[in-house]
Amino acid sequence: MQLETFDRIRTKKDFLAVVGLGYVGLPIAVAFAEKIKTLGFDINQEKINIYKKGIDPTHEIGDEKIQNTTLEFTTDPARLQEAKVIIVAVPTPINGDKTPNLAPVVEASKIIGQNLSKGSIVVFESTVYPGVTEDICIPILEKESSLLCGKDFKVGYSPERINPGDKVHRLDNIKKIVSGMDEETVENIAAVYELIIHAGVYKAPSIKVAEAAKLSENAQRDINIAFMNELAMIFDRMGINTKEVIDAMNTKWNALGFYPGLVGGHCIGIDPYYFMYQAEVLGYHSQIIAAGRKVNDSMATFIADNVIKKMIQSGNDVKKSSIYIMGITFKEDCPDMRNSKAVDVCKQLAVYGIKVRVVDPVVDKVEFKRELDSELVEIKDVCNADCLVFLVGHQQFKDLGAADIERMFKQKKNQSKHVIIDIKNIIEPKTIDEKVYSYWSL
Repeated sequence: MQLETFDRIRTKKDFLAVVGLGYVGLPIAVAFAEKIKTLGFDINQEKINIYKKGIDPTHEIGDEKIQNTTLEFTTDPARLQEAKVIIVAVPTPINGDKTPNLAPVVEASKIIGQNLSKGSIVVFESTVYPGVTEDICIPILEKESSLLCGKDFKVGYSPERINPGDKVHRLDNIKKIVSGMDEETVENIAAVYELIIHAGVYKAPSIKVAEAAKLSENAQRDINIAFMNELAMIFDRMGINTKEVIDAMNTKWNALGFYPGLVGGHCIGIDPYYFMYQAEVLGYHSQIIAAGRKVNDSMATFIADNVIKKMIQSGNDVKKSSIYIMGITFKEDCPDMRNSKAVDVCKQLAVYGIKVRVVDPVVDKVEFKRELDSELVEIKDVCNADCLVFLVGHQQFKDLGAADIERMFKQKKNQSKHVIIDIKNIIEPKTIDEKVYSYWSL
């Protein structure tokens, strides 16, 4: 089996390039730069300028690594001609009607095609439904390059598995799925990734299998969380604490350990729609996956409604009350708020004319301003609150003590209670004084 492409990369005769330097592409590019000559390409000049200043707004690798990396940042597409392996890590969002938005991966394919050199391997990491790599991306690469796939260049697929904000499951210790259009391509791609993936690689039998595996991973997780969310809504009506049920259930060895909550972000909250879309195209209407999405998409409204209900039950005038949303990103200790369902909770409360203030110590402030057009509140500045709504389990929230929580609330002169909505079970209910606080969690 020839590993010519890998050998040229390993011996630093040619570059490897990563196209798309976001939460996925940046860690991959920096990791490869520690081993081989690596280009980091992105069309966003502002983003590249920030990286060149040694700043990591994603918090995935940290400023120090950015400052010391040998990665060559560029917005010049012509430099892709120097690369013999090109990894595509652009986002694949959904449209307003929940259909796949393939525009980023299509545009990336055009740019790569216009700068593709003979003998190169293009590896797509962007999450797509089965068939996109071969049926959509390859024709674009061929058209723009005037080269023939299989003869002049090769194509593979390796789904990204990075878990943003996770300090335990990192790029290098998560097994990497790789696939290619032929056996030689698979071997070269596997050898390249093995330079940085200590956990090793899994060689999928085809590109479509690798594409489907990524969607299946996230659809499975989405369905499991949807089940827990449905239980939480049922237990709420029964007056049962869901976490106490889960703690009891998890004593069995085969319990899955899922918890209810808001399901957003750029993977679990989006990927099932790619699956459902392609199934519809093929004449099958998804039932379980669609049901899971329906439940999870309804949670923001369910939580917002309970904020209002608990405020009224506690004797508070909702519209005149001071309500703080604690956490706006899509997950804990991650600055990313793309497709954050915490944002949906804010918007749902706004439908009722309720204004809230947002506290989030890690969110990307530029992204926050663009999304909600309001000012963030620092944790230390939270005061005179009537209600705290903990939507995200940031570590800084978990570190708050009883005295810290008490300080955030206003001194009540009437019979109304302080309200704590604790979606992530940050606060131990037993420590709450029921005479002073009204506490609710999923």
